[in-house]
Amino acid sequence: MTLDAEEPKAKRGFAAISPERRREIAARGGASVPPGKRSFSQNRELAARAGRIGGSSSSSRKEPD
Repeated sequence: MTLDAEEPKAKRGFAAISPERRREIAARGGASVPPGKRSFSQNRELAARAGRIGGSSSSSRKEPD
């Protein structure tokens, strides 16, 4: 058996779905949270604070140069 004779792999998961269907699924995910529950879009300071916390915990795990 040679590498050249292999059949192409079948697409799986989202790769097997049409681009239109993927777009539809993605749109549903963005709309699944009611507007009252989207705290980061309603409160910029809360979003900024969360970003700083996430960034500091991420950078603290890095090894020093």
